[in-house]
Amino acid sequence: MKKRTILYTDGACLGNPGAGGWASILVYKNHRKILSGNEADTTNNRMELIAVIKGLSALKRPVNITIVTDSKYVMDGIDKWITNWKQNNWKTAAKKAVKNKDLWIKLDELCSLHQVDWQWIKGHSGHAENEECDQIAQTEARRMQITFPN
Repeated sequence: MKKRTILYTDGACLGNPGAGGWASILVYKNHRKILSGNEADTTNNRMELIAVIKGLSALKRPVNITIVTDSKYVMDGIDKWITNWKQNNWKTAAKKAVKNKDLWIKLDELCSLHQVDWQWIKGHSGHAENEECDQIAQTEARRMQITFPN
């Protein structure tokens, strides 16, 4: 039986594009692992995707995982849109190139290794782990902004 894990994620960007940060919290039983990072010139959507990718990449074996996100973009992209994007050679319904294709390919690959359930929550609504991820992601973005001012 695969282990049940929860992954909380969030991304942040100061400007869009601008300095960005991401955070992931992996929870299994009483164990928590916090991951975070930043990029100098990025978008909020990229940070949201990277938060999930980094969280899933930290897993050492296949698990049953619930991914909790406040990003409809990430959840709908992987749950609803990606099948058509792949069938349409990574074009949207409007025949435009899919943005963040590199990250969607990586996320799709990682999701295929696990039994994934997605849970969307409203951002900034008082959900403890989402607020913690948001705070960490914002801190990472500010750290990057100080390192590489615009």
